[in-house]
Amino acid sequence: MGQTLVLLNKSEVAYDLMERRSAIHSSRPQAVFSADLVNWKRIVSVNGDANVVRTHRKYITSLLGSKNAILNMHHQLDLGARHFLSQTLRQPDFLIENIRRVTGAKMLDMVYGYKVGPSGPDSLVDMAELSGIQFSSAVEPGAWVVDSMPMLKYLPAWFPGAGFQQTAREWRDALTNLAEKPYAFVLHQRSKGKDVDSYVSRHLDALDSPIAPDQESVIKWTAAVIYGAGADTTVSVLSTFFLVMAQFPDVQRHAQAELDLVVGSRLPTMNDRPNLPYADALMKEVMRWHPVAPLGVPHMSTEEDEYCGYRIPKGAVLVPNIWSFAHDPEIYKDPMSFNPGRFLQDESGTSPEWDPQKLIFGFGRRICPGRFLADASVFLTIAKSLAVFDISKRLGEDGKEMDLPTGFQPGIISHPSPFRVQIRPRSEHARVLIRSVEVEEPWLKGDSDVFDDIKL
Repeated sequence: MGQTLVLLNKSEVAYDLMERRSAIHSSRPQAVFSADLVNWKRIVSVNGDANVVRTHRKYITSLLGSKNAILNMHHQLDLGARHFLSQTLRQPDFLIENIRRVTGAKMLDMVYGYKVGPSGPDSLVDMAELSGIQFSSAVEPGAWVVDSMPMLKYLPAWFPGAGFQQTAREWRDALTNLAEKPYAFVLHQRSKGKDVDSYVSRHLDALDSPIAPDQESVIKWTAAVIYGAGADTTVSVLSTFFLVMAQFPDVQRHAQAELDLVVGSRLPTMNDRPNLPYADALMKEVMRWHPVAPLGVPHMSTEEDEYCGYRIPKGAVLVPNIWSFAHDPEIYKDPMSFNPGRFLQDESGTSPEWDPQKLIFGFGRRICPGRFLADASVFLTIAKSLAVFDISKRLGEDGKEMDLPTGFQPGIISHPSPFRVQIRPRSEHARVLIRSVEVEEPWLKGDSDVFDDIKL
């Protein structure tokens, strides 16, 4: 009640406050329901304690914080993209489901060394997806009366009007399970001599045994946030990519022509990226055209400040309007159009427009520590998909192209409204390329049975 909300609609203001004055504008607002009762404050993206944030980010950036740091993950990312092609060839009508499953499988493999099977139920995937849904509901503004009246958090669950307590308890247990059980899976595999390379295993290898409880806690909760934050944002970007490729076929053909010229008859890899400027620009334009987090993640001021004659009180919530930044006509010419060429130097020598990745991954001490991993993962999937698939609008019963929805769903992470497109291999050779992964590196049996048997 009575908290100051500052909506930042210009990127230069966000940089001034969140980058140049990050020492006092880098905390997070702590909603009672989500942060305290459900305990989402345990994850670094929600926590407001500077010391905790610093420690957690150090663990994450030590393994993911630079392009060089993720070089040894390129094979896993490449394989995940190839498995996505295979899944989509077999089930083109289940595009979003394919994106979700392969993205989740890729992240769980890198974070925990956990294998997700190509189909069928998986307890860890279900657990993580449910937790993501609960998070979105927990942080929804105005959804929980206790956020407006914090004293209500002391009411017992049986008290009339305090049903939120039971919900919070159930969601808190689910969140704790998400941090504890995958970590226990890694320990179990290591005890059986079945350990595989992963974020958790690398940290365990780097620490002296026995591991201190505080170190173990950091590993558990940073692992949980890497998966939770990385999976859903990647799904959003890739869903938008397929939507816009069907909407803008000329852009798709331009990118495919570049790929055909540079890569030829094989699949593109990360080594090809420097020679694929249009494909790279296309990825940037997808990220700019619809940012995955249109209103970013809010910061909170820990000290009073003054900016351009305006007083910013201690405790003010700063909301970076990422969508506004990415559609600012002073930065991007004709910002509502989808034009990857804006990020390329034209024949007249006009400089490329501002890279949107400097906007969409956050600011200052809160910039996304997994941005290099996300960048590589999305590029590989986009480049490989363009190399082998034609993406178009579906045809109606009258033989005419069906219109695609133009809306996006609300939420911290925004996804396109449900849509369906037609996806076909570009040629018989493309079909062979896609299926080659089934022979060279087939999708392994999942670890769900082992995971289900683990007791905390």
